[in-house]
Amino acid sequence: MILTKAQYEEIAQCLVSVPPTRQSLRKLKQRFPSSVHEHSNKWWLITQGKSQSQATLLSIFSQEYQKHIKRTHAKHHTPEAIESYYQRYLNGVGKNGAAPVLLELANEVDYAPSLMARIILERFLQGREQTPPSKSVINNMLRDPSQIPDGVLANQVYQCIVNDCCYGPLVDCIKHAIGYEHEVLLRDLLLKKNLSFLDEDQLRAKGYDKTPDFILQVPVAVEGHIIHWIESKASFGDECSHHAYLHGQFWSYWNRPC
Repeated sequence: MILTKAQYEEIAQCLVSVPPTRQSLRKLKQRFPSSVHEHSNKWWLITQGKSQSQATLLSIFSQEYQKHIKRTHAKHHTPEAIESYYQRYLNGVGKNGAAPVLLELANEVDYAPSLMARIILERFLQGREQTPPSKSVINNMLRDPSQIPDGVLANQVYQCIVNDCCYGPLVDCIKHAIGYEHEVLLRDLLLKKNLSFLDEDQLRAKGYDKTPDFILQVPVAVEGHIIHWIESKASFGDECSHHAYLHGQFWSYWNRPC
């Protein structure tokens, strides 16, 4: 059963005032307990009452929080804010370097822990090297905090990365793995149904720059609609993401020969 707009808005409203922590996710799961059934190799969401799948909750949770971060991003990156956060970090670890200073600071100011870690790491390296660090250096240190030339900061960054449910290199790896898994499942389903298709690699070999996951060489009808291509998105499709994907990808597939 498809999630209605009213049910989506009820979930989204619950996310307005909660930080992106696992504790918040546990509370959401208690309010909207998981209830899914397997049918014809697909997972169908049961939306009677307040039952939602945990994957759906996590996806909506992540999307709503990312919208919030985009709205408030600028205020966390003013020179005054950066210096204030850095001095608070120094004071905190000066008192107790083992305490989750950065994680608590991020939650207090309502900012993603991984993004707070990036701010403090950039400020630390800039003070150390007297020049702004390159993006690649920062990204490598966030992926592997053991590269950070300060043990206390490395531990603080690590705590932020592993406790962030919506941002950071760990979340990026999980999203990539889930996306790949869904593409594999979709490919297996197409093969099982004996449908002829071209995948992304084959389409790129033909010279296409923007490609769906699969183009059906022989279109099929599904619930009265003719399906020419399939794009797998392993996330919840709210109005905002549908609009972005339409303009960023989908319209370029319209009536395009394969």
